[in-house]
Amino acid sequence: MKNLFAKIAAAGLFMLAPVVAQAAEGYSTANVNMRAGPSTRYPAVAVIPAGSSVEIRGCLSDLNWCDVEFYGGRGWVSGQYVQALYQQRRVYVGPQYYRPLGIPMIRFSVDNYWDRYYRNRDFYRERDRWSRGPDYYYRDRDNRDRDRDRDPDRNRDNRDRDRDWRDRNGDRDWRGDNRRGDWRDGDRRSDGRDRSFDCRPDDPSCNE
Repeated sequence: MKNLFAKIAAAGLFMLAPVVAQAAEGYSTANVNMRAGPSTRYPAVAVIPAGSSVEIRGCLSDLNWCDVEFYGGRGWVSGQYVQALYQQRRVYVGPQYYRPLGIPMIRFSVDNYWDRYYRNRDFYRERDRWSRGPDYYYRDRDNRDRDRDRDPDRNRDNRDRDRDWRDRNGDRDWRGDNRRGDWRDGDRRSDGRDRSFDCRPDDPSCNE
């Protein structure tokens, strides 16, 4: 009886082993970025040199991206840059090879994945925005940049208008001063006396 239980337990462990240790050995085909998520828009966490060995921990069913381990670090690489050994030949990792290679199909969650592997990374501080997807993150960042740039433009326009206003007022003042000067010069006699000064009767200078 004891032998029977031991055999059943051993068979159970044998059946569970592939599930627990499911992974496949792969090789990078180029110097490729390992990223914090399954998109080229996620931050790069490392560069995997061409020909390096990686452990493929799982791949997405709807996108050809795989979660890989490289020198103890974890990240995502596109399947078009990873090959694996299948029937004595190397093939690019794709959905048709997931099951034969023992690669599980997995899902990606920023919250869970980043909590596990990227707590010490700078981009982790913006995890809430990244959790909505890289498209949302970049759209949000672009909007913030536009808002930030809008104020300096407005201030510059205001400064230009103020400068034009000062220039116009300066020209007006300059013209006004000249007109006042012309008036004064026109009402001043050649001897420097003001023509508006009342002449005394029979004063010959009043005829000038």
